[in-house]
Amino acid sequence: MALLDKLAPIRARYEELAALMTEGSLSGEKYVALSTEYAELADISEIIKAYEKLLCERRDLEVMLRDPEMKEMAAEEMRSLDENIPALEEKIKLALIPKDSEDSKNVILEVRAGTGGDEAALFAADLLSMYRGYATTQGWTFEIVGGSPSDLGGFKEAIAEIHGHNVFEKLKYESGAHRVQRVPKTETSGRVHTSAATVAVLPEAEEVDIDIDAKDLRIDTYRAQGAGGQHINKTDSAVRITHIPTGVVVEMQDERSQHKNRAKAMKILRTRLYDAERQRVDSIRAADRKSQVGTGDRSERIRTYNFPQGRVTDHRINLTLYRLEDIVSGEGLGEVIEQLIAEDHAARLAGMDF
Repeated sequence: MALLDKLAPIRARYEELAALMTEGSLSGEKYVALSTEYAELADISEIIKAYEKLLCERRDLEVMLRDPEMKEMAAEEMRSLDENIPALEEKIKLALIPKDSEDSKNVILEVRAGTGGDEAALFAADLLSMYRGYATTQGWTFEIVGGSPSDLGGFKEAIAEIHGHNVFEKLKYESGAHRVQRVPKTETSGRVHTSAATVAVLPEAEEVDIDIDAKDLRIDTYRAQGAGGQHINKTDSAVRITHIPTGVVVEMQDERSQHKNRAKAMKILRTRLYDAERQRVDSIRAADRKSQVGTGDRSERIRTYNFPQGRVTDHRINLTLYRLEDIVSGEGLGEVIEQLIAEDHAARLAGMDF
């Protein structure tokens, strides 16, 4: 009965909301808030209704089993119910896992080359391409909004915006250190090198999410430069914004307009400050985080891409797939992410009291 006891308040709240929604006396903001809650409870309420129906049918079958004439038919139906009920219970438990309030947000994706020089910068570009490919499979939009290209076509760092349905929900597991093992294009002796890049996936902050005082900002403008130092603009269109209390600095020079560069820089600054606050709050819940997949720590080595062996290994869940090209293209990344989500859900369920 433990599970049913947990479900009763959900059903009661859903029915209460349904009654309130039909009254027509709610104000605009109140109506929006309650209709959002109502929509969030709709799916699990349908599952609960189906679950209660099966339990009711099972009780009826227990009565029929005592009837010699009905016993055989009842036993057959009971076997079918006993297969369906556990599956429905699992769906309910998954639906009861607390949602991350950020899951529906778009993201700012930051990729930075680590150890490995030019090869690390090329690997950073490969990771960026992988996420672009994955975004395409999800129907999301992907736009590079800033970065520092390397001389060989890689990226010392790159920043992208990804917009779509539940982007953070799927990409949040990608934050951390990624490692590549392969023969660099610049290597003449054929030796395998190990290089690294770090990925940060930040839920995009809206202005309502975080308040930034203009007095806390220092804004500098300068002339934009391209790779190798050549000027790409003859005006001071590049912008550097420093958040004085935290020391967070954002530079943007990709647009020819100072106004556009400033707007983009502010969006990224807001997102970084918002993420820093999320990290601070999450660290307070450290015991809970240990039961989840990954910690969001940028220094945590999460995955290795081994080109000579054609394999990708995610170290957090001991997953190894020999589909490297498919994963690096973005087409096969979904399989890795789905397994990370499943592992996270399993860990969360293990810590819940049913």
